[in-house]
Amino acid sequence: MAYDPGAIDATLAAAVGDDPALIAELRLAFLEGAKAAVTTLTRAENGTAWIDAALRLKGLAASFGAVRLMAVAGDAAIAPVGDVETLRKVRRAVERL
Repeated sequence: MAYDPGAIDATLAAAVGDDPALIAELRLAFLEGAKAAVTTLTRAENGTAWIDAALRLKGLAASFGAVRLMAVAGDAAIAPVGDVETLRKVRRAVERL
């Protein structure tokens, strides 16, 4: 799956038009939300909390056209709770946004 650094901005522009300030504000809100979701995933203490956090992150990513993050979060939903490699992949996908 290819990474498209412009996908998020394109999705936002399609939603709100050509308003660079608004796009930047929404992009920042998305990044903050993604980081918070990673924190929630990291702190998950059981399977239900882990799956819920992963699926929330997947939904957030889908809403903003972050295809790679969406795929990684989907993989996380079926990974074991607290899986170190999965958390590393999720964090890396968020860092690349």
